[in-house]
Amino acid sequence: MSATDPGYCVLLPCSSRQSWVVPQRCLGEIVTVPASGDLPPEQIIWRGETVQVVDFGPQDEAPWRDRRGNTGRVAVVLGQRDEACSYFGVALRGQNLGVSKLVDEEIEDLPEAVLEYATAAFRMNGSVYQVPDLLALQRAIGSGTRVGQ
Repeated sequence: MSATDPGYCVLLPCSSRQSWVVPQRCLGEIVTVPASGDLPPEQIIWRGETVQVVDFGPQDEAPWRDRRGNTGRVAVVLGQRDEACSYFGVALRGQNLGVSKLVDEEIEDLPEAVLEYATAAFRMNGSVYQVPDLLALQRAIGSGTRVGQ
């Protein structure tokens, strides 16, 4: 992903410590799902497909579940073809879901802040964002590796 791309990116709050920036074309949908507990389901059914859900904040203070409506949100990420899983979901925690165009002048590269399964990190408008390695995540999830938790 380049800050000079004409497209917009989606800002995904994965935990209180981790927010992602993904190209809009990589996102299938933000799904609202019923939530009876404070942890997201391990999988959801999305458009007839079983989608594994990863959670980067199970011990987090940022809630997954909206207690008023007993629902939570999952971002369904579109995967690459010919991999073990076609899609995967990411539990969204907190309120900073949004869309933004990346502007070079507003971005400060933070190579020391890169977390596991990310290719880059940067600061924009006072917040730190991770650029996730979506293919590495897809392959790990498809192979049964426990990601997040």
